[in-house]
Amino acid sequence: MPDQETLAPPETGLERRYALRSIKQRLHQASFREAVITAYQGRCALSGLPEPILLDAAHIVTDKDERFGQPVVPNGIPLSKIHHAAFDAHLIGIDQDYRLHISQRLLRLNDGPMLEALKRLNGGTIHRPNREKDWPDRDRLALRFERFKLSA
Repeated sequence: MPDQETLAPPETGLERRYALRSIKQRLHQASFREAVITAYQGRCALSGLPEPILLDAAHIVTDKDERFGQPVVPNGIPLSKIHHAAFDAHLIGIDQDYRLHISQRLLRLNDGPMLEALKRLNGGTIHRPNREKDWPDRDRLALRFERFKLSA
């Protein structure tokens, strides 16, 4: 951890200036997000949080994967921001039977209510859409779960 001296706020206007950056944006992301969140009735698949503004549509297999990464509902799961970050960091895994696994790294920690809520997910199952055709694809989950196990 850096010391407080290194974290001092900028002292001059020159140090506080901004830069203009170009970013690459997935053009399908808005429609993918809407379709995934709608399929799950606007709720997080892990916590059930019913606030779409706090949800992301997480890809099970990234869209860089030509074979399995398509922007389709069975390749997406609505997750709250914290669950999405943990899923992408392989701290949360979902197996092909829709069971949740929390990494040993998180399970060993003791911190507070947010961490305890994450730890309580271990061994549970995700909430799934009403329509079976919208359920997360088991093959994609199996691929993603292998990455989770390798990260442990």
